[in-house]
Amino acid sequence: MNEKQTQSTSFNGYQKLVIFLLAITQFTVVLDFMVMSPLGDIMMKTLKITASQFGVAVSAYAFSAGISGLLTAGFADKFDRKKLLLFFYVGFTIGTLFCALAPNFYLLVGARIFTGLFGGVIGSISMAIVADLFSLQQRGKVMGFIQMGFGVSQVLGIPIGLYIANAWGWHVPFLWIAGMAVIIIAILYFRLQPIAEHLNLKQEKTAVQHLLHTISKKNYQVGFMSTALLSIGGFMMMPFGSAFAINNLKVTNDELPLLFMVTGIATLISMPFIGKLSDKVNKFKIFAFATVSAVILINIYSHFGPTSFSIVLLTNVFMMVTIMSRMVPSTTLTSAVPDPQDRGAFMSINSSLQQMAGGFGAVIAGLIIVQKDSYAPLEHYDILAMVASSIMLLTIYLVFRVSKIVDTKTRI
Repeated sequence: MNEKQTQSTSFNGYQKLVIFLLAITQFTVVLDFMVMSPLGDIMMKTLKITASQFGVAVSAYAFSAGISGLLTAGFADKFDRKKLLLFFYVGFTIGTLFCALAPNFYLLVGARIFTGLFGGVIGSISMAIVADLFSLQQRGKVMGFIQMGFGVSQVLGIPIGLYIANAWGWHVPFLWIAGMAVIIIAILYFRLQPIAEHLNLKQEKTAVQHLLHTISKKNYQVGFMSTALLSIGGFMMMPFGSAFAINNLKVTNDELPLLFMVTGIATLISMPFIGKLSDKVNKFKIFAFATVSAVILINIYSHFGPTSFSIVLLTNVFMMVTIMSRMVPSTTLTSAVPDPQDRGAFMSINSSLQQMAGGFGAVIAGLIIVQKDSYAPLEHYDILAMVASSIMLLTIYLVFRVSKIVDTKTRI
């Protein structure tokens, strides 16, 4: 299947298998990253580390993933994408196993860096595969299914991970993830067909030339900037979400898992619907509507004081659905920006920027938020919401430019 593939939005049997494999792969990678946060209390007590040290362990993955994306961009289009996916997924699996076996803080940080070097590239390889195997008319639906990994990790992954950790220790959730990954590796090896048509296209002689060529294209730069600001605006609110819910809204520790689970279910249900809708309706309009809706909800939510759990739950559901509804159309549009011979490099750089921008957003949030002690309400959360909203509104203009670039390409 190539660029001249059928414009039908229906999937054949093999395409459905590819979607499942990419979605379950994404689930394990997302879960490996997200499970660190709810395991924080257990890990800090067991390893006898401070909150700041735990923060280093969490951010180590994001920054190593970002660096890895840049390092692999130059040669991402010089190999069969199946082989590339298998190589990095095997590395991710080994890194996750190292996390499970880490006996102290320093080896844990080393394991998280190792895992990030491999895991941070998997999403970009998956996006390149989607762009290779599916027409633009199909990609919204595909992206919706693949990004369900985020929702599934909240609905199933995090609660199961917490249950396992409480019963057998924080190491075991990482063993569970590594075990799932081994099974997925076997299925990828035997069932995924080679994806190498891009190798027949003209490319630069060296990896460095290919990287510089990809970075220098103005249309690509618009896509990169759009992704970076999307990540900064989207991730600024997340690191302190639980602390705000507990200390400001007075959500209890028993209610918090339910909040995660219901929000995750809403995301899980909405992503395929948004994906299908973005294949039928103008993708930019969906993105702009979701962004404006998210901005309104974020600013209302950030001004809440002690609030009944039902209102917090309902607001969280709509807020997360609107935030995630921005990702499907924007990711689909961005996937159509690069030329076939540049897709791997483009997606690697894009993934790198996404990882590092998310970490940068968390740093900005940490500079804005003030908490006098561990049990005091967070201060300046409303200011954080306004800063995030300003960045999110700016992305409307950038995604509009991306949509125009894609429209021009599809008319040629």
